Amino acid sequence: MENTAIELSQKGKKAFEKGDFESAIQIFSDSAEAYLKEENFLDAAEANNNLSVALLQIEKAKEALDAAKGTDLIFAAAEDRFRQAMALGNQAAALAELGDTDEALALYRKSATLFGEIGESDYQETVLKAIAAIELKNGKLQDTAYTMLESLGSVKKPNLFQRFLKFILRIIG
Repeated sequence: MENTAIELSQKGKKAFEKGDFESAIQIFSDSAEAYLKEENFLDAAEANNNLSVALLQIEKAKEALDAAKGTDLIFAAAEDRFRQAMALGNQAAALAELGDTDEALALYRKSATLFGEIGESDYQETVLKAIAAIELKNGKLQDTAYTMLESLGSVKKPNLFQRFLKFILRIIG
């Protein structure tokens, strides 16, 4: 019996959760193809984003970028801003691995903005930390401090350490 696109997607997620990235890659790829045959472009884009994340796990950044490229536009057309922001973040992660930090930063910033606009502060915080990590790696200490301060600003209920860090970053910023 042939697996449906939905079944494939679920199998891919299970393989990913188990750390079987090679299987997840094949299954997500098959799932994306099955969704395309059904002309279900939105779920095909989701499968390609999942494929991208799995490829990054085995350090295949170029393939990860290829898988995620353009998916943000599909989500934008569907007005699915959450998955659009995720897709931008996936592309940015692949670009960062490829060493294209300028483009990665631009996409991460778009992702963080979208997450902020839709009230997904936890995701926004994660993306802002990724931006800060790139800035730190590039030796931009003041930019790193500002970005970390911004990431702490997106935390709804900061703990004591986060409040202290926010205080310190304001002093040095």
